[in-house]
Amino acid sequence: MRPTFCRRPWIALLVLAFAATVVASASAADAKKRGKVLMPIGDATETMDTLYPFFRLAEEGFEVVVAGPEARLYNMVLHEVPPNGDVPWDITQETKGYHIQAEIAFKDVKPEEYVGVFLSGGRAPEYLRYDKDLIRVIQHFVKEDKPIAVVCHGIELIAAAGGLEGGRKATTVAKCALDITQTGGVYVNEPCVVDGNLVSAGTWHNYDTKFFKVFIEKLKASEK
Repeated sequence: MRPTFCRRPWIALLVLAFAATVVASASAADAKKRGKVLMPIGDATETMDTLYPFFRLAEEGFEVVVAGPEARLYNMVLHEVPPNGDVPWDITQETKGYHIQAEIAFKDVKPEEYVGVFLSGGRAPEYLRYDKDLIRVIQHFVKEDKPIAVVCHGIELIAAAGGLEGGRKATTVAKCALDITQTGGVYVNEPCVVDGNLVSAGTWHNYDTKFFKVFIEKLKASEK
């Protein structure tokens, strides 16, 4: 004898639709339990630096809010030292990457609504650090001791916001070490460094360390 739902497919469809609704509602409810994480970006934001945390943090139920100088579409880039070039590169070469949408402008960000901030790298931080609205936002996370994750050139943003003063320890790509030491911090040549609410990684190649695990733990603790 065939199962009843096979003889009445519409019942099976209703059951599946109901189950899907329950799962979707549960996922939405779980997402609401998690806070918002701010991700400042701009043109020439590094693709790997940015996209992996964008999806990884969302996987944990956090709402990742991408912000830029304006609420618009931005160009990302790829940074790498070409392994087999005819003429060797001493520094990273920049090529075109994907695009990413900023849903809010820095001037409209209310930092008190966020449980943490993720500062990705690329060339963008070189000019974003002069944006007074962004620096104001980052200073909130520093002052309130909220979780801050930073990778590669993102260190230029936390440095400009005064977040390394007083001997705060952090790591970054080696060529940005001066951004730490010249702003009152201590450069530690390690893949990942944790100093209080500040969690830093050298480059996206170091995402296989405790970097995300620690940052996510701090985000969850910050919600309580």
